Amino acid sequence: MNDGLAGSSVMIEAASSFYRPPLPPGYLSRPQLCQRLHAGLTGRLLLISAPAGFGKSSLAIECCETLPAPWHSLWLGLSARDADPGRFLERLLLGLREQRAGFGEEALVQLRLRQRHQPFAFEQWLGELLDEWQALPQASAPLLLVLDDYHLAQGEVLDRCLQFLLNHLPQGLVLLVTSRQRPDWHLARLRLARQLLELQEQDLRLSDAEMLELARAQGAGLPAELLSALLARSEGWVAGLRLWLLAAQESAEPALLERGLQGDQGLIRDYLLEEVIERQSAEVQGFLLRTAFLERFCAELCDALRDAHDSQPIIAQLQANQVFLVPLDEQGRWFRYHHLFSDLLRNRLEQAGEPLVGLHLRACRWFSGQGLLDEAIDQALRAGHPEVAASLVQNLSEEQLLAEQNVGQLLRWKMDLPDSLLASTPRLIILYGWALALACQLDAAEELSDCLARFLPARDGASQQGLLQQWLALSGFIARGRGDTRRAEAYCSEALASGGHEQAGQRLLCLSTLANLAVARGDLWRARGLNRDALELAQRMGNPLFEALAYYDRARVLQARGEVRRALAEIHAGQALLADLPAQRHYAIRARLALYQGYLLTLQGDWQTGEACFAAGIHEARQCRDISLLLGYCVLARSAGWRQDFNAAFAQLAEAERLMHSWDVPPVYYLAMITLVKCELWLAQGQLEMAAAWLARLALTYSGEEAAAAPEFHPQLPLHIQLYQARLAHLQGDDAQAERRLRGLIGQAQSQGGQLLALIAQTRLFSLLQGAGRSVEAQQVLGDALQVAEGGALMPLLELLQRQPETWRGALQACAPGPLRDQLLGYLPVLSSPLPVTSGNLAEPLSGRESDVLRLIAQGYSNQQISERLFISLHTVKTHARHINSKLGVERRTQAVARAKELGLL
Repeated sequence: MNDGLAGSSVMIEAASSFYRPPLPPGYLSRPQLCQRLHAGLTGRLLLISAPAGFGKSSLAIECCETLPAPWHSLWLGLSARDADPGRFLERLLLGLREQRAGFGEEALVQLRLRQRHQPFAFEQWLGELLDEWQALPQASAPLLLVLDDYHLAQGEVLDRCLQFLLNHLPQGLVLLVTSRQRPDWHLARLRLARQLLELQEQDLRLSDAEMLELARAQGAGLPAELLSALLARSEGWVAGLRLWLLAAQESAEPALLERGLQGDQGLIRDYLLEEVIERQSAEVQGFLLRTAFLERFCAELCDALRDAHDSQPIIAQLQANQVFLVPLDEQGRWFRYHHLFSDLLRNRLEQAGEPLVGLHLRACRWFSGQGLLDEAIDQALRAGHPEVAASLVQNLSEEQLLAEQNVGQLLRWKMDLPDSLLASTPRLIILYGWALALACQLDAAEELSDCLARFLPARDGASQQGLLQQWLALSGFIARGRGDTRRAEAYCSEALASGGHEQAGQRLLCLSTLANLAVARGDLWRARGLNRDALELAQRMGNPLFEALAYYDRARVLQARGEVRRALAEIHAGQALLADLPAQRHYAIRARLALYQGYLLTLQGDWQTGEACFAAGIHEARQCRDISLLLGYCVLARSAGWRQDFNAAFAQLAEAERLMHSWDVPPVYYLAMITLVKCELWLAQGQLEMAAAWLARLALTYSGEEAAAAPEFHPQLPLHIQLYQARLAHLQGDDAQAERRLRGLIGQAQSQGGQLLALIAQTRLFSLLQGAGRSVEAQQVLGDALQVAEGGALMPLLELLQRQPETWRGALQACAPGPLRDQLLGYLPVLSSPLPVTSGNLAEPLSGRESDVLRLIAQGYSNQQISERLFISLHTVKTHARHINSKLGVERRTQAVARAKELGLL
């Protein structure tokens, strides 16, 4: 897939998608009609409906050019291709995004990744989009949204969508629609509610004075009798009048023109148009007929269709005649015909019996050569050659697809191809099988991959081996997504063993999958070996995206080992490889590197920079529909929980879960990750029963002989479940069970090389032992933890350090001096007046832990919050509170705080 061509495609499309054509030279202004339209801006809908040639579009242009302040407009010129509701709504959303930066990002991803075999709730999608628009700051100017030539796209589904839009139109947004027929909407209801201003044929007809002004302006030196007959017969039809005047300028036979005024309006129109066409040279007539089928064209495309080099001067000549072309960009490169004119041209082409297949295929080749694959595929399908469309897709680089893992465009093209064609060649099966698997559409991917069996046995041994290897690699990837560890390992291992080094992208994904399974199994040494093989393969390939993916996998293993600084260096190495990638395109691996950089920075205690990385990573992952953004949402939720902002924490998880639902991601990918973070939040809130119930369910699922495989983005999830079970036991007052679980977890994690998880468990064991008065044991555990933290993982220590500053101050001061110890001491608050633990006014001094509890009582914390902050059981908090009251000689908390202040203890 050529990046340069893809980029030019985006630029060309953007240049013409929302371009409002200028008013044609010699346009007759309609100020009274514009005033009526402007008066209707207080409603919801401005509707201009009339037959062809009555100046609907020109009036809409004039209305936009004369909008009163602070209004501005967005112009969408529609075509037959917009009859697909998905395409129309995508164009609508892209236009709105030009008005509001960052608006509708998730909605755009959903729309681009919809699948034909899955029903799509357009109205629900539109409702969520309008809610998001309504929630935006409304400081900017109100917007007039123009849908020009709606009749070209009109259909049952699109009518329903637009009716829904009208019913729920946000404040500051008004719709202007031009159409040859009245749309099938509830117009009477809108009119009764004074939300509709409608202009029809009788409103748009030129008055006698206007017709005379137009005739004089166009310089027609006609006899008075003929001019009078013309004005009477045209009945205010502006296109007919213009065409007749144009024909009259070039005609030497006024009598023939006069006869053309007889008959009904349809005959007059056909006569006038044909008269204009017949007056053109043979070259121009041939040009018109051979390009009439195009929805848009430029000189280069017309040259390719006609096998000529004179299209540019012909286009300039047509422009000079004022009634043929509509410009589509400011550069004057792209045009379309006036629909009135193109309709007649196409009818003449059909009557002549000239086949269009060859023209469509020529256009297909030209669009393909320009990298405009959407239009190339459309032309192939219109030619009745879906196999040509399929061949265009087949020419895409499978390696680039696997490297970028941005499958949106490929799945959009899939909707334009017959389902039977997707399984017509092994190449298409493999390409779309991977696209579906990367999009987590596992059932569809597996069903498609099974179709490879139809092509076995292959014509020769090499082809047979290649097909088998491709099926094994894809099947292994799908099995990993399903959590089927045994099949995933077997398929990926066999794919690697079967040779076929030309399928390097698939081999690298197999290595990545096996490394992830090794981490989940606790075999970090094997994972490191597989990472090394993957990096060597990627470097031989010379593909920076694959090489960055290998660095990302290496960083994940190093992080599990507690080597956070080294992991961050790997992330930076991967990001350096991608530094030259275009910012306007989106890459899954770039998103993953940003997300993991954020995670590693938070482990180092740098939350501010880490959260900025999460924001960038989540944004790009949403554009690619990459579920790695789960990591970002989960860590942001945990951060909000540490700040006691539980509403924000659960909101982060709800957004992650909403995305997974909307992307139709199987729960095996995300449900356990989100539920585990919820358990952490419930524990912090004191909702122990809720946390206990869900931790038990998670433990049942991910432990034992029939244990499910840990999800791809949380391969150590079973060990984290044990960590929270230990915390639950402590908060329930069962410190003995909590200690057993923590010691068992430390031993298991260390035996697997999972030092980071061991560090988290050690810090919690230290607090548990310290709270029980077992200072010697606690000090030994702290020493072990500090050794692991030398790798850069400070956050597990900082979390508890902030909750129990005085407990940690004494413990750290008792440790051997060193840079890490001094750094941690630097995080502790400086005590300007240290809390006295002895006082002549107290018969018995407060202990260090009692002082900690008293300080939190003074800050307004509840007993449950104190339990969470100090990592001691609720029962222990209550015991300390009773001792404090007894020593201070008071009965209530408020009295204790007041007495402590009197004694200088606070």
